[in-house]
Amino acid sequence: MTAKDGKLYVSAIFDCYDLLPVGLAMADHMRAELCCETLKNASLRYPEIRGAIVHSDRGSQYTSAAYRAVVQKYGIVQSMNRAGGRCHDNARCESIWARMKEELFYYRGRKTEHYKMEELKFMVWRYFMSYWSNRRICSSIGGLPPAVKRQRFYAAVAVARFASKSLRLMCQVLLTISQAPDGGRTGSFHRNHAPKGSNVPAFP
Repeated sequence: MTAKDGKLYVSAIFDCYDLLPVGLAMADHMRAELCCETLKNASLRYPEIRGAIVHSDRGSQYTSAAYRAVVQKYGIVQSMNRAGGRCHDNARCESIWARMKEELFYYRGRKTEHYKMEELKFMVWRYFMSYWSNRRICSSIGGLPPAVKRQRFYAAVAVARFASKSLRLMCQVLLTISQAPDGGRTGSFHRNHAPKGSNVPAFP
């Protein structure tokens, strides 16, 4: 983006599941260091990114030795198109850039040239980290903001884990009962030991 005092380059990593910006970095250059900084920020914010697949185009920044060293450092799996291959794999990210420019500048009649680089940095950071993440309705993820989509995912995971734990515990109890010498007919639940006058049945 062209600013009053130079050009601002923005680098970001978006999660394909919920479109949340995982890592974001900005600078007045587009060298490999900018993309390395994006990976660093993503790793600091989400340590669980280790093992994730990060896709990019075949720009010189992503094929550089410096970028590949950082990828290995953080345990990330690098992905990109083969030479002469499909170029639309990165279309989702390009679409997000287009929406940001439209909503932040063009739709409001703003021009990036009217702002200094530091002002643009703040505007872009606030757009993605505040508006986009928490309030921007995204039709591709069910009409939810990215942060809400992620919260629902982790809530579903927590419920599934609880259900799985409860099921394992129930199976252990049933296994223990089935392995008991009298088939689990102990205590007051056995007809022979039930209090006189009670209607407690024996186990099957």
